[in-house]
Amino acid sequence: MQKDEERKLFEAILKLETTEECKQFFYDLCTPAEIEEFTARWHVARMLTEKKPYRQIADEIGVSTTTVGRVARFIKYGHNGYTTILKRLGHI
Repeated sequence: MQKDEERKLFEAILKLETTEECKQFFYDLCTPAEIEEFTARWHVARMLTEKKPYRQIADEIGVSTTTVGRVARFIKYGHNGYTTILKRLGHI
């Protein structure tokens, strides 16, 4: 049941056509704190592609080095989600 609902969520996200639609959907779906966390992790991922030190990334974004390490680990050993989008956007 849960996996089917997860698939339906991902399919719904794929129907979004503009940045504004995406923003509206996620603002309805997520709490402000969740949006802030997603934003920070995405910022960390982009900074990691610039080969900046973990401490510098953590200080600039205002996250822990643990968060930076977690994002780095998912970039290297995760499901290729970060890598796919980073490549498509020309960051790597």
